[in-house]
Amino acid sequence: MKIVVLDGETLNPGDLSWQSLTELGEFTCFPRTAGADVVVRAQGAEVILTNKTPLNAETLAQLPALKYIGVLATGTNVVDIAAAKAQGIVVTNVPAYAPDAVAQMVFAHILHHTQAVAAHHQAVVDGQWVNCQDFCFTLMPLQSLKGKTLGLIGYGDIGQQVGTLALAFGMKVLVNTRSVIKDLPQGVTWVTRETVLSESDIISLHCPLTPETEQFINQQTLALMKPNALLINTARGGLIDEAALAAALSQNRLFAGVDVLSTEPPSADNPLLHAPNISISPHNAWATKEARQSLLNIAVANVHGYLQGDVINCVNK
Repeated sequence: MKIVVLDGETLNPGDLSWQSLTELGEFTCFPRTAGADVVVRAQGAEVILTNKTPLNAETLAQLPALKYIGVLATGTNVVDIAAAKAQGIVVTNVPAYAPDAVAQMVFAHILHHTQAVAAHHQAVVDGQWVNCQDFCFTLMPLQSLKGKTLGLIGYGDIGQQVGTLALAFGMKVLVNTRSVIKDLPQGVTWVTRETVLSESDIISLHCPLTPETEQFINQQTLALMKPNALLINTARGGLIDEAALAAALSQNRLFAGVDVLSTEPPSADNPLLHAPNISISPHNAWATKEARQSLLNIAVANVHGYLQGDVINCVNK
C-alpha cells in the first residue's frame, strides 16, 4: 500500500516520528506540495494525508487508486467532500487534539495585553530600569483578571478549556452558542450574543466559520463592545471584518489578540499587520509538541481504523 503525506512539515518539522505509518506500507512524506504537483506526487497512492494542501474534484478525478484521505487537522475545507464521497473515498479528520494548547494561547494573548511583559522587558533592555529612581516602574496601568468578565462565543472543547482557566483567574464567564445551554459550571452563564458583546471585558471567539458567522465581527458588532475591550480570535480569521477591526484599533477603542487571519500566510497589505493595539501569532496556537503528537496519534489511529474496516472520525459517511 502506498501512503503519501503531502505537507508534513508543519505537523512534524523533525521532532516527531512517522514510524507508525512507515510500517504500514510504502511511505513518502513531502514537506509541502504545490497544487500543480499533487497529482504526480500522489499518483498510485491508496492513502493520502494532507493538512492544508487542497484536494479538489479535478485533482481527485486524476487519482483512481485513492481510497482514503486523512486530513491532519480538524477543519476539512481543503477537501471536496462531495467529490470524495462520489468516488468512494473515505475522508477523516482529527478532532479535539489540542484544546489545552489553544486555550493556553488565548491566555498568552490576554496576559500579553494585561501585563505588558514584552513592553516592559524591552524597556529594561533599553536601560529604563537601570536609570530608574525607584525600585520598579510601569509603562502603563497593569490589569488584574480577577473580577473581569470573559465572553465566549462558542463553547466546544476549546471554549470550555478557556472557561475553566478563566474561572481559575477569578473571572466571570458568559457563553453564547447557537442553542441555549442550561447545565453549565458554576460561574458560567449562557446569554445572548448581544449581551456577550456588550458586557464582556474580554471576548474570545470559538465558533466555526460558516456562512452565518463569516465576518460577524464587523463595524456594527464592534460598536457594541465596551470601550477598551479585548477581542481574542484563535478560531478562524474569516470571523472578523479585518478592515473594521483595524479601524477600531486605530481609534484606540479596542484591543485585540489573534492567532488567525482571513488569508494565511497574510498579504503584506492586510490592515491588521500595521494596526496598533494588537498582538498577532502566526496560527500556531495548536502547535505545541504535545498537541502535534496527539494529532499524529489520532491520525494514525484513523488510518488503522480504515485498514481494519472500522472507520473513525469519518466526515463523509
